[in-house]
Amino acid sequence: MKKILHILTFMAALYALIVVTLSIMYIFVPPISTLMLTRWVTLEKVHYTPVSLSRVSPALVRMVMRAEDSQFCVHHGVDWHSLGHTIEDATEDGPTRGASTIAMQVTKNLFLWPQQSYIRKAIEIPMAMYLSALWSKKRMMENYLSIAEWGNGIFGIEAASQNYFHKSARALSWSQAAFLAAALPNPRQRNPNNPSAYHLRYATNLMKWGKEDMDMSCLH
Repeated sequence: MKKILHILTFMAALYALIVVTLSIMYIFVPPISTLMLTRWVTLEKVHYTPVSLSRVSPALVRMVMRAEDSQFCVHHGVDWHSLGHTIEDATEDGPTRGASTIAMQVTKNLFLWPQQSYIRKAIEIPMAMYLSALWSKKRMMENYLSIAEWGNGIFGIEAASQNYFHKSARALSWSQAAFLAAALPNPRQRNPNNPSAYHLRYATNLMKWGKEDMDMSCLH
């Protein structure tokens, strides 16, 4: 039993060292998500072109914030109010809906696994707070937009823009940005270039909500 405990302690310490090392590296170099690594290992295609925030349409950034984390500039990695509602509505199998901030999604994509569970959420929360303390808001958004999945094997906004609209992320129109942002909750089922009726309604609402006031000062 003691040997097993020592092994587990060593593995936990090694994992923590890897997380700290990579999180510091990702301040300066483009990040690599666990999903991308899995696809490379299994010899599946990965379309990935990291891009700086200055080369992304401001409309896309605004739409993504509105869709995924409207309090992004206010909180420190965790939106406690939304998370409380999620826990209240959870079933015995775990949370049934999101409340994941952009920082929490980046944490999951870089260091954890995709399946929802209380265990993952318990690890995700302090790690998201750590990344939020380490990275600037601008870097957090850049890393998120570089690794977010936008379809089977399509990672990051530049690859998504080229794949669906044959243009750079900087050149996205208001409506194209809305269709891309509306695809994020379920990127393998929602095609920004061929939206379902629900996807179309959601994107239309995002275009309307995106024009409303929202604090984006942290990105300047």
